[in-house]
Amino acid sequence: MKFSCEKALLQSAINTASRAVSSKSSIPALEGLLLEASFGYLTVSGYNMQLGIRSRFQANITEDGAIVLNARLFGDIIRKMPDDMIIFEADDKMMVSVTCGDADFHILGLSANDFPELPDVEDDFTCTMKQNVLKGMIGGTSFAVSTNETRIVHTGALFEIGDGQLTMVAVDGFRLALRREKYEKLEGGAFTFVAPGSALNEVEKICADCEDSAMIILGSRHVQFEVGDTQLICRRLEGEFLDYKAAIPRSNPIVLHADKRAFMGSIDRVSVVISDKMKSPIRCVFGDGTVKLSAKTGNGDAKDACAIEGDGKDLEIGFNNRYLMDALRYAPADEVRIELNTGITPCIIVPKEGEEENFLYMVLPVRLKADV
Repeated sequence: MKFSCEKALLQSAINTASRAVSSKSSIPALEGLLLEASFGYLTVSGYNMQLGIRSRFQANITEDGAIVLNARLFGDIIRKMPDDMIIFEADDKMMVSVTCGDADFHILGLSANDFPELPDVEDDFTCTMKQNVLKGMIGGTSFAVSTNETRIVHTGALFEIGDGQLTMVAVDGFRLALRREKYEKLEGGAFTFVAPGSALNEVEKICADCEDSAMIILGSRHVQFEVGDTQLICRRLEGEFLDYKAAIPRSNPIVLHADKRAFMGSIDRVSVVISDKMKSPIRCVFGDGTVKLSAKTGNGDAKDACAIEGDGKDLEIGFNNRYLMDALRYAPADEVRIELNTGITPCIIVPKEGEEENFLYMVLPVRLKADV
């Protein structure tokens, strides 16, 4: 096996594929990267039996072949190389020579046969959309993915694809995040699946802020995301996902409008007295044209007010400050519509009337202690 390539291209592929490498495994090959040189391309793969990432780029291949190298060691070597052409050569005894300028390394690799094969994903169902749209949808929902493994299916996000749009939903028992966007192309008909939150975080990193296409491919047990020359394959999560449509109350008598940044500023100021050791909900009193916020802990107390449009009928309701802040932060709009009912029913945050409802965030309230 022999090839040469630019350092930047190889380092980028290593960084991407290494996200799927096991940090510690009883199988040495799983702590490594599989390098495959053929047909003018170098493919770098990482796989931890749950998540697989394959990244490829054009290289000057003079001898086809494949080998597994320890991901940490090989990554460190390439990162510390000068910015120049890298010459890579591996012999039949798995001895690898990596040269760049005056730097020269010799390390021992493993047989490519020791590396487990990444799953093949059938392409009967595919959806194509812009990378920046998919990136924004994942970023706007993944924060609400559950970390509680008693309901494994909720440690992922639900994808519903059909009727011209992709809907993503994440829920953790305290809040719900929903994003809805149009896709470019659909083949095979409508489909639904749940993808692990950890895998989606990697998809978000792989996607660029550009309008180039990304493809979602559904298999019988796995799902594959193709972004440029990078493929990410993960196992689908099985189980019954929350019936989110039934869980979201929309017949709410109190409807308010708020400037997102102004509301976030007030929450941020009141949150100063709240810490991991000194926890407290934020008390919100929604009046006519204003919402009064307050918090009180052993650190002290804080009060602030924010102008809103509408009459909250002096509804008093408590929220976890971080959950309410997240819902506002990830809402892709400058002004939001806030729907409320009682002090013990969820708060709904959606776009203002007249705008396409491409997001919805639901935050459950926190019971307030008697005011002191």
